[in-house]
Amino acid sequence: MSQTRHVPVMLQRCLDLLAPALQDPAHPDPVVVDCTLGLGGHSEALLAAFPTARLIALDRDKEALRLSGERLAPYGDRATLVHAVYDELPEVLERLGIPKVQGVLFDLGVSSMQLDEADRGFAYAQDAPLDMRMDQSTGMGAAEVLNTYPPGELVRILRAYGEEKQAKRIVSAIVREREKEPFSNSARLVELIRDALPQAAKRTGGNPAKRTFQALRIEVNGELSVLERAIPAAVDSLAVGGRIAVLSYHSLEDRLVKQVFAAGAANTAPPGLPVVPERYQPRLKQLTRGAELPTEEEVAENRRAAPARLRGAQRIREEER
Repeated sequence: MSQTRHVPVMLQRCLDLLAPALQDPAHPDPVVVDCTLGLGGHSEALLAAFPTARLIALDRDKEALRLSGERLAPYGDRATLVHAVYDELPEVLERLGIPKVQGVLFDLGVSSMQLDEADRGFAYAQDAPLDMRMDQSTGMGAAEVLNTYPPGELVRILRAYGEEKQAKRIVSAIVREREKEPFSNSARLVELIRDALPQAAKRTGGNPAKRTFQALRIEVNGELSVLERAIPAAVDSLAVGGRIAVLSYHSLEDRLVKQVFAAGAANTAPPGLPVVPERYQPRLKQLTRGAELPTEEEVAENRRAAPARLRGAQRIREEER
């Protein structure tokens, strides 16, 4: 697997969003957290762009940590790599003795490495064991979900996480097939989905298996429940003036990020107060108008950037205890 193919998504825009916090004279030795290390493209750029910054980088995938460790080795002890899921950020920072940080970056979704390694089962374009675990040392894989979940639960997952309109039809076919023989490989599932869908549904939106694979991946890795905890925790970890940038790749992730940022930027005072006390003032300032999209040039260079949505926010007030 070559690292040259890996092009970090919206890289310059992420650096620009975080720069004011990482170049603030009040914090000459800033700490920046890359919550989704992956192949280390964003992390390497952060270390290169901000020479006084210390990087803490998290990933649940041990193979990603190994490869990124080699890539970031030239930066020595400026980079601390941690095997952790991103909702564990508060525990990681506590363990490292870091009370607050100046920057946080999330690049959500599946890393290029996981998509490109056939035997992980993330990609519907090649046959592989149906695994989809980002951390292969723990939890149940996608095959087990397909083979053991009750039909109603599978329908819920496909609808909620894949936004799949044909969820019932697909699940009926899955249940019928798993009784004959349990699922183990991705090609059989892709074929089943193609056969189950009406012609009209196959004509739109790329590979018809895409939504089902997304739904399974989110379920296997608990991605949305992890994210629900992780974004507020990351906001809490920011020092005043600190900034957070989040890249999402589907509407469910983006909606979650949008809600947390909007709530943080809102005035929470009861209506009618002549003067709004400090504790009701917003603690975040939104740095992006809605979600920013990649440029056409970037999508042409890196097709995986196409669905990306970027949101940024700045911490403007300490939490009152």
